[in-house]
Amino acid sequence: MSSATGAPATATESVLQAPARQAGRLYHDLLSSRETQEIRERVRRFADDLVAPAAGRIATGDEVDDGFPADIFEAMAREGLFEIAFPSQAGGLGLDRPASATAAAIEELAYYSNSVAAIYDVHCVLAGTGLNQGSPEQRRRWLGPLIRGEIVGAFATSEPGSSSDLSPQSVQTVGTRTGAGWRLNGRKRWITNAPAADVILVLARTGDRLSMFIVPSTAPGVSIGRADRKLGNKGQLTADVILDDVELPESARLGPEGGGLKIALSMLTYGRIAIAAAGVGMAQAAFDHMTDRLKTREAFGGKLGRMQHWQFLMADRALQLESARSLYIKAALLLDQGNLFPEPEAAMAKIAGTSLAVDIARDAVQLFGGLGFTQELGADGTTGPVEAIYRDSKVTEIYEGANEIQKWIIARHLLGREVAG
Repeated sequence: MSSATGAPATATESVLQAPARQAGRLYHDLLSSRETQEIRERVRRFADDLVAPAAGRIATGDEVDDGFPADIFEAMAREGLFEIAFPSQAGGLGLDRPASATAAAIEELAYYSNSVAAIYDVHCVLAGTGLNQGSPEQRRRWLGPLIRGEIVGAFATSEPGSSSDLSPQSVQTVGTRTGAGWRLNGRKRWITNAPAADVILVLARTGDRLSMFIVPSTAPGVSIGRADRKLGNKGQLTADVILDDVELPESARLGPEGGGLKIALSMLTYGRIAIAAAGVGMAQAAFDHMTDRLKTREAFGGKLGRMQHWQFLMADRALQLESARSLYIKAALLLDQGNLFPEPEAAMAKIAGTSLAVDIARDAVQLFGGLGFTQELGADGTTGPVEAIYRDSKVTEIYEGANEIQKWIIARHLLGREVAG
């Protein structure tokens, strides 16, 4: 197999070390508060020490056989990383800009493992911030343990026939009133953390509107399907959640009856900012690997980095990284200022961060040639440095609202609903 430069990929290349980080050299964050920057530094140290050594195992594991990376989840809990997103009265850090700090944390986790970032996102940004909108009793029973990492949270909106479309007519999971509360029936699909979850927030149709319910995974009638085997994000377990005559008390409803869609959309908007940050984290990792390769790899009598093709490509990617990071930070700042739907910035940020992750990961595979396409080299066990980024990045263009949906959101802001629909 030949590399993109025409030079043969050798079987004697040593195991590649973590590349030097380039963000600090090229990007000057004038938007984030000192508090947010300190959170970024703290999470980066955690990721360097604990996520990096586990990233290869997670990226090449089997969802069905290897299961949920409980060791990393428990380490995040011990480090207090789940506290970042929440107010002090709920057991969180009570930061002035929690969304900005949470997004920065997710970028740092995704730098090594998008699976870990996705677990964190669903646990905190989706399940956690949803529970934070509940009653004092709901927050005491569920949110406190979630923040401490004593339970795992999941969030269930997608279904076999409905994912991006969350209109009441598309959602087939139904909540029916009973004398004691509610009965849920339906099937949810692609539910992150489901195989390990203790509590699942479920969106269901109640009459002609949607409501949100807090469903313990151990409730009678709840069953979890086998974990999906996916192209990437091997540590982000997803599975079906089956609800068969699940009886819930009235206190299990989160928010007002018929108010579930507003809760879900506010959580998903926050989630899009988080996924944008994860995209930037992966893009930065691939970019850093490329920079190191261009500085050290010899071909045709000199460093690869002397070739103008790669110089111009890297300059373009550096510009796009600057823009994508600034966009997600801006969207998070709007959220911190009380705007529950910071659009079109959240949609723009998701498109920019996730499409860039895919593009730079593809560039990195091309630059590394045979080693870029390799998971592990048979000759000496050398680990391919970028193939996992390539596999993991693609899903970010799909989940938390496909990028095509994000373009529609932007068009609505530009043209108005009466034109864009």
